Amino acid sequence: MSATIMFDLDGTLVDSLPDITAAANAMLRDTGVSPLPQDTIKQFVGNGLPKLVERMMFHCDLPMDRHAELSELTLTHYNAASSDKTVVYPGVAEALEQLRQMGCVLGVCTNKPKAPADHVLKSMGLTHHFDATLGGDSLATRKPDPAHLEASFRAVAAIGPRLFVGDSEVDAETAERAQVPFLLFTEGYRKSPVSELYHTRNFADWHEVPALVSELLGELG
Repeated sequence: MSATIMFDLDGTLVDSLPDITAAANAMLRDTGVSPLPQDTIKQFVGNGLPKLVERMMFHCDLPMDRHAELSELTLTHYNAASSDKTVVYPGVAEALEQLRQMGCVLGVCTNKPKAPADHVLKSMGLTHHFDATLGGDSLATRKPDPAHLEASFRAVAAIGPRLFVGDSEVDAETAERAQVPFLLFTEGYRKSPVSELYHTRNFADWHEVPALVSELLGELG
């Protein structure tokens, strides 16, 4: 049995936190604020760039009337170097290839803006695995609103059951609200214990994913 599988990007397919941190801290330096540790910025990731900047501004006590300006500045810095330090998690490329060989249709549903998401996928050599990518600016809404995930499924020639793969509280909530089985990658950017997050299966090694999908599809079938 085949399936249509959507994937989150940051913290799921790729570890992009170093590049996100670099762009965020470049914005802070431009604003005259000392840079933040990567572990601090990690706590702000997950709901898209505008929310990341909002959380940083609150943390640094910056006036919120500059939010649009500083969001644009952060995006400019990120677009200039969005894949310099980003790496693909081990086993991702092999798992995606196996899933395609199984007949699965694959897509990306990310809160990252679409242009840098496309750039990262291309730079990492992953673009050819996916039939569509919807970013955080592709719609009027974004995850955890299930409409973002549902639109991602509509953007591809969907077949069979629908599955979602992600790493965070945002992804888990999205899948639960969309009533879609969820595979949780435990080595990404989540902040809560695995036991507290909605998920159908969890995994730490991408090499396990094709077998997990086959097992889940057998149960769904």
